[in-house]
Amino acid sequence: MTSIDHVVPLLVYEDLSAAHDFLVEAFGFESAGVYRNEEGKPVHAEVRAGTTPIWLHRVAAEHEVGSPLRGAVASSGLVVFVDDVDQHFRRAAAAGARIDSEPVDQPYGQREYGARDPEGHRWWFATPLAQLDATPAPETSPPTNRVN
Repeated sequence: MTSIDHVVPLLVYEDLSAAHDFLVEAFGFESAGVYRNEEGKPVHAEVRAGTTPIWLHRVAAEHEVGSPLRGAVASSGLVVFVDDVDQHFRRAAAAGARIDSEPVDQPYGQREYGARDPEGHRWWFATPLAQLDATPAPETSPPTNRVN
């Protein structure tokens, strides 16, 4: 059987250079470059979250991909774990990120906030509150209507 090694998120943008720069400035990703064709037009860009690359793709009708900037809703988003979600929130807000929700402790064990980049991609940034208890809940038997 074939195993899966890793997944590379791919996000589509109308303005690759602006998206790249925003993700580096506002969200703190590491730049992995903006690649241009012979005419100097950006055709691909990358940022990194630790060892994970995030590919930024141009709008391309031939691939049937578009930016959420032109759509009414976002159909997906990314969750990124950071060491200090409150500090990250302040950085993103100061850099002009559209904030959907401020940092709040969640009942599932993390503190998180939601934001969007300039073209509408959804991002959630989180910091674990504590190690989640991975102990499974005890099994219970379903009720029976058996008559003796």
